[in-house]
Amino acid sequence: MGVKAALPKYELYIYMAVLYMAMIWAGSWVLEVSSVNVNRKAFKATVKSGWHYFGRKMDIADFEWVMWFSTFRNHILFALSGHVIFAKICSMLAPQHRSIMYMAYGMMAIFSSMGWTYVALILSHCILLYSISLVKLRWLCFVAGFTSLATIKVEPFISWQGGFMKGTFELQQVLFYGGCGFSIMRCMSFALENCEKKESNYSFLELLKYNFYLPFFYFGPVMTFDKFHTQVNSPDLTRKEREMWNITTQAVLHLVAIIIVDVLFHFLYILTIPNDIKLLKHLSDWALAGLAYSNLVYDWIKAAVMFGVINTVSRLDHLDPPKPPKCITLLYVFAETHFDRGINDWLCKYVYDYLGGNHDNIWNELLATVSTFGITALWLGPCEVVFIWSFFNCFGLNFELWLAKFFSLEPFASMEMVMSEAMSRRIRAIFNAANFWMIVLYNILALNSFDFAKLVARRLLIKGFPVSTLSVLFVTYCGVQLIKERERRLALLADPDPIPAPAPAPPPTAVSAPVTHTGPTLKEPVAMEEPGKEKAE
Repeated sequence: MGVKAALPKYELYIYMAVLYMAMIWAGSWVLEVSSVNVNRKAFKATVKSGWHYFGRKMDIADFEWVMWFSTFRNHILFALSGHVIFAKICSMLAPQHRSIMYMAYGMMAIFSSMGWTYVALILSHCILLYSISLVKLRWLCFVAGFTSLATIKVEPFISWQGGFMKGTFELQQVLFYGGCGFSIMRCMSFALENCEKKESNYSFLELLKYNFYLPFFYFGPVMTFDKFHTQVNSPDLTRKEREMWNITTQAVLHLVAIIIVDVLFHFLYILTIPNDIKLLKHLSDWALAGLAYSNLVYDWIKAAVMFGVINTVSRLDHLDPPKPPKCITLLYVFAETHFDRGINDWLCKYVYDYLGGNHDNIWNELLATVSTFGITALWLGPCEVVFIWSFFNCFGLNFELWLAKFFSLEPFASMEMVMSEAMSRRIRAIFNAANFWMIVLYNILALNSFDFAKLVARRLLIKGFPVSTLSVLFVTYCGVQLIKERERRLALLADPDPIPAPAPAPPPTAVSAPVTHTGPTLKEPVAMEEPGKEKAE
């Protein structure tokens, strides 16, 4: 079944109406629960005073969001504004040395905020992995890098390395572990790229310029060294047409997203409610489904905003950073599920694609996925919930390949060949709808808790069967079809279908006529437009 398979428009309108009505219905349940239980004892710790003019309290259960847009807001705005001004001056006065200037500003900012012991610790990671990279053995670079990463993710090394922190300001711990973790991943990228450079070695200065670029230092995203090195040393600093307009538009969209989230936190307590298991047991199946879905959507928005703000600054520096993660609403396959595209690109380049090849062989795929999620578990911090999350997502990736192999056999392959493309798309969407909810259930393990994920699964799959199960799957099926329609339109824009060539004119028909009649005169064929000039649907 091709991605360009179309469905009737009236069918898509029905899917759209069902999806929007279901989302409004589920949202009304969550709104009612939030309003009725606002003064519940279990809510006191995470629902604080908000818009007192409107009598609304605010959900502050997400520490990261509150930190970024209250405590950390002024600090990050000051540091990034200074970087933008400094980078602009350098690009005007000495564009050929701008990468060194970025490094100098980054080191000064990190030194002023965290102290010389922290800078020395980061430099020790850089020196270690640079020295290992000179040997040009990939496995040794992985061993050294993961050992370094374990020192900030596994006890008792966490306590030992935490002793390097000096001072007691509120954000120190977050900055400490964020900067160390991303620095180690960048150093590993440098080491692995240096292993691929057979003739010579990259200099240690190149590693420092790569690692101490301030916008990426504390919170990412991770841009692999080969891309960063090429872009930051590019002599061409001219802007593309409408590039500044696009950068400004993205910045405004991020601001709008922040405002929308702030508004929703005053009306929908989607983060606090899942922590109250007693309350969850009394909610409807639709309310639970809405909570599970909205938690994943919110986590995507949070990642998109955080990386989007940083990426806006890096685009001003003429870099092309990793794109924001793909929204959970647009996902129905495990292969595209990620919340940090930088880490995802890193894992795909050095582990998943390296071991899995074209991802067509079952055993290579199994090795690649197990290795990838093993590294991911170390990156997130090994614990029971992370191990369970990693296992289920690893299983999901492999299960998709197993199903694809199974249905490529006879008689399924022949059955799909004889049916229409539209019918094939409908049947596939049924499986994709079930897959979508597997993605939701597996990922709320890490975002919320094991108890919440277990409760949602039991209510939707066991207690709610068949009414709640089939109704939720039907709504999800409608959503998947709308996603496929969006993908179809994008595919047509990227590769429009060629216009079929005009049929040859039929030969003149012999008719009885006087001798002086020479038969009907054929007109010239109408000129057709070239295929490239036809507008895509």
